[in-house]
Amino acid sequence: MSQHDLLIEIACEELPARFMAPLADALLDSFSNGLKTAGVSFGATRRFATPRRIAALLRDVASMQPDQSVERRGPAVAAAYRDGQPTKAAEGFARGCGVTLEQLSTIETDKGEYLYYASTQPGLPLAELLQGLFDETLKRMDELVPKRMRWGAGDASFVRPVHSLIALHGDSVLPLQAFGLHADRTTCGHRFHAPDTITLKQAGDYEQALEQAFVLADAASRKAKIRKQVETVAQGRALIDEGLLDEVTALVEWPEPILGRFDEEFLQLPEEVIVTTIQEHQRYFPVYDDKGAISPEFVTVANLRSRDAAQVTAGNEKVVRPRLTDALFFWQQDLKTDVSVWLDKLTKVTYIKGLGSLADKTQRMQALAARLAAAFSVEPTLAARASELAKADLASMAVYEMPELQGIMGGHYARHRGEADAVAQAIAQHYQPEGPDDAIPSAPLGAVTALADKLDTLICLFSQDELRPTSSKDPYGARRAALGVIRILAGFNAQLPLDALIDQAGQDSTLHKLGAPARDELLKFLRDRLRVWLGAQGFDARIIEAVLSGHQALNVTDSLQRCQALKDMQDNPAFEQLAAANKRIRNILGDNRDLKSNPEALIEAAEQALQQALQTSQAPFEQALSARDYVGAMNALAELSAPITQFFDEVLVNADDDTLRQARHALLEVFARRCSALADFAALSSG
Repeated sequence: MSQHDLLIEIACEELPARFMAPLADALLDSFSNGLKTAGVSFGATRRFATPRRIAALLRDVASMQPDQSVERRGPAVAAAYRDGQPTKAAEGFARGCGVTLEQLSTIETDKGEYLYYASTQPGLPLAELLQGLFDETLKRMDELVPKRMRWGAGDASFVRPVHSLIALHGDSVLPLQAFGLHADRTTCGHRFHAPDTITLKQAGDYEQALEQAFVLADAASRKAKIRKQVETVAQGRALIDEGLLDEVTALVEWPEPILGRFDEEFLQLPEEVIVTTIQEHQRYFPVYDDKGAISPEFVTVANLRSRDAAQVTAGNEKVVRPRLTDALFFWQQDLKTDVSVWLDKLTKVTYIKGLGSLADKTQRMQALAARLAAAFSVEPTLAARASELAKADLASMAVYEMPELQGIMGGHYARHRGEADAVAQAIAQHYQPEGPDDAIPSAPLGAVTALADKLDTLICLFSQDELRPTSSKDPYGARRAALGVIRILAGFNAQLPLDALIDQAGQDSTLHKLGAPARDELLKFLRDRLRVWLGAQGFDARIIEAVLSGHQALNVTDSLQRCQALKDMQDNPAFEQLAAANKRIRNILGDNRDLKSNPEALIEAAEQALQQALQTSQAPFEQALSARDYVGAMNALAELSAPITQFFDEVLVNADDDTLRQARHALLEVFARRCSALADFAALSSG
């Protein structure tokens, strides 16, 4: 059986940048998995992707599928024959296997004897398998692209019109049809530098042949080259955003860096405005000077090597200039506008239908921020001022044109108007974190402002049934807001129960109140988000459940500390002993709680030892618990593991004597109540 490299290429018109890598991955993964399923051996794999093609190269692909063992179990023998004659079930099974009844055998199983068929079928050539594999691959690729194009008179569709198709195994073209095309061995080079058709002799020649035709087919290599080019041209001072680098990689086949400049008068703009204009709007790379300040330069990457580089540079500079001119105009006009004008405009901007204006939201934020200030050691007047101005920039010209800079521009405007630096910073950071990987506010005042904003958002959303998030929809970002609240509280080690915060925020609303059902649903939502976040921090699901189910107050920082204490003790034998004991106690006592203690009735040495251990460890445990020293509390509980184990080994809990039985139940309740003050240990049991 021969082995050769297998190349599959789809060449098309320019792919949208966001689809290039996913489609190339789907092509390679689907083919690899299909060959594995068919039992066809192959070696290393490569993925190629450029704006005008996606391809998969699989090394040493076998030309034949190995022989296939076919095994089928039919009906039970008892159902296959009646009075010595075959039933329709037996005849149908034989017919389905393509054999006579006499060619079937039987197999003995634990459920009885069954008809059985086994045979070996010759494997199919790769050429016969290819079309089915490709068709399945196209189905998977179609799932990635919600809207596909059609072209010509046929029914074929793809993200962009397809011009050619390669299916090359070694030096042989395999039969493959798709998009109204027959596979061949030809492809195309760079649109301008090498427009002639390229004919491949071998599948393994693909990458080198394209490079000679000014196409870097390997996306990872092309990305690395672009990074190096940009760094070299900018002398190591370029801001290289990974998302932008990926996008540029998907836009060019033969990258050529260009260093451009813009007028220094634009440097009076805030750095974020310049970066947004150059990076987000123009897809260029900003450049900084040796001191870390923004420089009047940028790097762009062309898709060809121009014979007149100066002309290309001038063209890119010409495009940047009007954008920066507009940004400078917006900035200067905004600085001339009094903030009271913006605050007045917010009264006419609807926050969410049915929930008032942005000015109403700002008032609620001020009241809530004032309540939060003490917990973060923040001056209440500063907290109120930051919340008052937090949304003002939404009425500015710059944010209207560049909404991604909301908050950031507000910070700059506040600083220019003489507001305290802490207030300006809080305004700039109050939207943080905007995602799971985004930073939280860096200072307490920013944390207070961000919490006020996010808590108000959550209460507003849960006050209206139609605005609440569902399992499939979250249009107003409730999950993002909840995660932000959790991360801020944990990041600042703030001991603030969420249920109390929700109640306080609800009191400050003049537009709506959270009814008890809505309040409970919001707290459940926050508890679920906290459960997910704790899991992402590496805590075992049993530990998370033990902490969150053991306490009614929903305190993020407290829950985190309890989880950490339990995790630290997880490998201690006392951990499982305490968990098992609590589960056993729960089974014994059921709902029988608040039992009256009667230590004088305890007569066994083991139960007296447990009683003494509970008394001895009580003060250290309560002191540690009061100080939120949960490691110390866990160590105090660990001292009870040996006595409780001995108790269950030596004492008959459900004694015949009522007084003795109730005394022992009461002793166990004291033990369980002690443990539950830290966590629900019964939830920790692995049994």
